Amino acid sequence: MEKRTAGEEQVVRTACAHHCGGSCVWKVHIRDGVITRLEPDDDPKEDQLRGCMRAHALRQQVYAPDRLKYPLKRVGPRGSGQFERISWDEALDTVASELIRIRDAYGNAAIISGGGCGNVTLVQGMMFAMARLLYMFGGCTDTWAWPSWEASTFATSVTYGTLNTQNSRDDLLNSRLIILWGVNPVATIDSTNTMWYLARAKEAGAKIISIDPRYTPTAATVAHQWIPIIPSTDTAMAIAMAYVMITENLQDQAFLDRYTVGFDKFKDYVLGIADGTPKTPRWAEKYTGVPAATIEQVARDYATTKPGALISGISPGRTAFGEQFHRATLTLAAMTGNVGVHGGEAGGRSLGDQVPYNAYPFKLGPGLTPGENPVDKEAPVRPVAIPTYKSWGRNVPRSFARVHQNKVADAILKGRAGGYHADYKAFVVYNHNFVNQFPTTGKWHEALDKLEFMLDLEQFMTATARYADIVLPTCTILERNDLIVGGNKPSYGFLKKCIDPLWESKSQLEICTLLASRLGIDPKAYSDKSDEEWVKSIACGGGDVPDWEEFKEKAIYRIPLKEPFISFKKEIEDPENNPFPTPSGKIEIYSQLLADKNDPLLPPAPTYFEPWEGRNSPLAKMYPLQMITARFQRRAHTQFETLPWLRELIPNRAEINSQDAEPRGIEDGDMLRIYNDRGEIRIAATVTERIMPGVVNVPQGSWFMPDENGIDRGGCPNTLCTEEYSPCGSYTWNTGLVEVEKAKD
Repeated sequence: MEKRTAGEEQVVRTACAHHCGGSCVWKVHIRDGVITRLEPDDDPKEDQLRGCMRAHALRQQVYAPDRLKYPLKRVGPRGSGQFERISWDEALDTVASELIRIRDAYGNAAIISGGGCGNVTLVQGMMFAMARLLYMFGGCTDTWAWPSWEASTFATSVTYGTLNTQNSRDDLLNSRLIILWGVNPVATIDSTNTMWYLARAKEAGAKIISIDPRYTPTAATVAHQWIPIIPSTDTAMAIAMAYVMITENLQDQAFLDRYTVGFDKFKDYVLGIADGTPKTPRWAEKYTGVPAATIEQVARDYATTKPGALISGISPGRTAFGEQFHRATLTLAAMTGNVGVHGGEAGGRSLGDQVPYNAYPFKLGPGLTPGENPVDKEAPVRPVAIPTYKSWGRNVPRSFARVHQNKVADAILKGRAGGYHADYKAFVVYNHNFVNQFPTTGKWHEALDKLEFMLDLEQFMTATARYADIVLPTCTILERNDLIVGGNKPSYGFLKKCIDPLWESKSQLEICTLLASRLGIDPKAYSDKSDEEWVKSIACGGGDVPDWEEFKEKAIYRIPLKEPFISFKKEIEDPENNPFPTPSGKIEIYSQLLADKNDPLLPPAPTYFEPWEGRNSPLAKMYPLQMITARFQRRAHTQFETLPWLRELIPNRAEINSQDAEPRGIEDGDMLRIYNDRGEIRIAATVTERIMPGVVNVPQGSWFMPDENGIDRGGCPNTLCTEEYSPCGSYTWNTGLVEVEKAKD
């Protein structure tokens, strides 16, 4: 850190990276080594990267009294939260000796790596630093299925052969129609400036339609039309839209003939030739609750208003058979000829072949990549895996050695006897809050109590950290160096170390480097650079960022583009020399890869399946309301939940329509009992017309706080969710039935 005279203010420019796809720029004001305030980006240019309320509260996060300050060792029963402070040497020695003992006794597969995307950064976030260490240690059992994107990435891999599918957000200014299907960037950000471009597109004359069970803040701000839809039925509406286009001859047949394969087989399904059931708007209405006339109108709008961008959100894919929603919307994009053109949108969610959230082909320099996991290499690939599924510069094999994240607790409990690849004895958690963020939270206590060793790298005493044997305190993004690439407007953001790590917290890179030698790994082989040197290598080593010193000073580099970036532009303009990276070289509406797998639940063309918990389920008689778990504006998943500013700004409440509240005697602000056969929670009510009848929204990320009777007083929706996942591995947080009543306790 640069020296300053006592009392002199220092202003450091940095970037934020809290799991939203943005790279917002901040000016951090520091006096005498203490952060006094944060100031958002004030660049007058149109691509200003102005931050949200969460980052405004970063100072409270840094100085939070409940931050983890020192290494801790468990001294009470697992989950009791009883710890004592120990030295770093004792903590690291304990971690190393336990991991070595378990490896030698049971093999590397006995160690589960529980990494996540707490911060979407390229040095110490996601699954880079710790995964690299564990792989060099001989490997571990990785998990599989991205919580956010699994349905979408499966669909885009099958259909397009890549995860790079979206246009840069400034291209929305070229759209005449924008359909936001389960998209709420007011809360999710969904790449910095998305809302700004939506507002500009509306001002320029684009029609905007929001399809969502909730009248979201985004819909209220920019949409001309809100179409409420019953959760888990979005695929039915999309397929009925295809029916309208086909029967009214509105599809772009020339585009389909030249760039796609398998449309005729999908057409046979839509028209009912294959199964005797035409997928008419009237057919879809009984599932979706959307009037047939409205489905017809949206289909005609999308087919005739060119160019049009159908932006498919994550939430409709987080349902039973959610992959079919994304496959259907990708097909609609092809049917309307909106792939590879300005103002259109190929659909899906860009996970990126190199970095998350991005379709843009960044030229990254050498980084701290994990490499290959030896445990994965020893195991066969699971049947759901497809050859085109790659992510972040490496193959994602989805081997049988991996455990679905929904099933980690089950795997620990059952091991080989339950059909899993190994008996699991150790759990290493980083950038994640497993107990809170995955279903059947009540199952975790029994599972984690069975482990021989558990490590958690954390900033706060989360529901997961309470179970660890050793908890290591990590520093915040204002206390270390890191790199992020920006959402759907290509840029690099430098997360700059603004102050030294507080108390005894350390960066993940430093922790892993200190562990390396104790694990018998050459620290220089693990990492021969500081975190700042890794930032420089990745950002400048590939040629994208031309001036390191300027980037270091400004903390942002916007890649200059002559025009908006368009996914698949070259494939559409010159298909002979630029085929799609699929087996056929074309957009695969019908996938021969899936046909060869012969799985009736993963059909080769988009297909509608009724959800296992829905309004037509027998279970609905007992639990008549459908629960969804939307992202919450004041949190980034579970992060920021304890910060007073944000808690005061937006209360944590469940949304329920007045038609459902009134018969139950529920008034706004009442404490609710929400329950099903998986558990029950307590959370206050917001009675509102901004959610459709029959649906209750419990915001995801609420901290799991069970009482002595197992009732979750924190209002965590995962207490009520099923651990079953869709056929492709997607999570089903938005497929679930509950009952709601006014709480009596």
